[in-house]
Amino acid sequence: MSPYFHSVTLDEAKCKGCTNCIKRCPTEAIRVRKSKARIINERCIDCGECIRVCPYHAKKAITDSFDMIRNYKFKVAIPAPSLYGQFKPAPSRNHILTALKMTGFDHVFEVARAAEIITAETKKILTEGKFPKPLISSACPAVVRLIQVRFPSLIDNILKLESPMELAAKIVKNEFSKSLNIPQSDIGVFFITPCAAKVTSIKAPYEKEKSFVDGAISISDIYLKILSVLNDVEKVEEIQEAGFVGVRWANSGGESTALGTDKVLAVDGIHNVISILEEIENEKLEDVDFLEALACQGGCLGGPLTVENMFVAKVVIKKYIDEAKKKGIDGTQDKNYNYDMVWTGNVEYRPIMKLDKDFEVAMKKLETLHAINKELPGLDCGACGAPSCRALAEDIVRGSANETDCIFKLREKVRSLAMQMMELEEKMPPVLDKEGNVKKKTRKRGDKNEG
Repeated sequence: MSPYFHSVTLDEAKCKGCTNCIKRCPTEAIRVRKSKARIINERCIDCGECIRVCPYHAKKAITDSFDMIRNYKFKVAIPAPSLYGQFKPAPSRNHILTALKMTGFDHVFEVARAAEIITAETKKILTEGKFPKPLISSACPAVVRLIQVRFPSLIDNILKLESPMELAAKIVKNEFSKSLNIPQSDIGVFFITPCAAKVTSIKAPYEKEKSFVDGAISISDIYLKILSVLNDVEKVEEIQEAGFVGVRWANSGGESTALGTDKVLAVDGIHNVISILEEIENEKLEDVDFLEALACQGGCLGGPLTVENMFVAKVVIKKYIDEAKKKGIDGTQDKNYNYDMVWTGNVEYRPIMKLDKDFEVAMKKLETLHAINKELPGLDCGACGAPSCRALAEDIVRGSANETDCIFKLREKVRSLAMQMMELEEKMPPVLDKEGNVKKKTRKRGDKNEG
């Protein structure tokens, strides 16, 4: 199993060793050892849940510096639809897109436009009916990573189409390479991202060797730059191309609503996603053709790298959706595109839950794990630095923890040692004085028979 880049990292200096993150991580990828959190790289899916819940801001996402755009001759920004929800005072989408361009880009292309193309292609697939049900959206890379590590039986259910971000970058590079007569390597495409998982999917794609996106700038990093020029926009450019279908992708349910069928289900929040995937795995979910699953609560508007409150952002973006509806723009009806959107590689199972490569050894370790877990209190308090008693038992079997890391087990051990010390004291040989006479035992203060 080859390692891959992680956007979510730990700032050890800020970490106080609390257990908020270990309790919320969906893949049990965090432990607290020696009063500091530790991220288990092979388990992490970069969902950003720990960034959201850490009260000390010790978890952070690695994104690209804005200065990186200067490395390219032609600079293009491809903003996520969730960017529109961050600016309450903006008169229109074109104002936001023009302000974004004014920060230092040569062109801006909406990811929402690419989302409409993906929607149209998904409709075709659903109409043909040749797919395992339910088809699971591949738009959220954290969910794809989750399926890789926890639900390998559902890998075939993943929609094998490029994400809107990747398709937008591909369109930009192809079109401007031809129109400007420059190599694609001179065109820098930068995604304005609401989450850490997108950064990981750019740096280490799971469906191909190299991403078409050259960098990711977080919404929180570029927000003030856009805001500072938003009021100075004198000539508003006509940049927007996407209709209400593409803009609606920022919300949970935006992708599935546009498919024109009632046999869809939209779920947001990584723990809610896990519950639904378990239902699918256990064949309990019926009459659903398409599942839109998003790791962040509220969809991309609730991403950990956004600025505006998720509920406020929903109200703001509704204005832009309604405006697009009034104009009657529906990008899903546009047939003037001819891009290969199918994945060129396959998503592989990442067996992080295996105890050993050797099946027999793994089974013996599993038996030991169950035996240890049975002896633990089962409170899942997290005081040991693991998210649950079972996780501690697994760590003990793997050799990365001890039974006495459990405070209840430690207390039992200390009590047992104290009893043994008392028993040994009773068995101690008599003490002789210089003349060889047996000394009388002197009781310590606090003994029952004292006085």
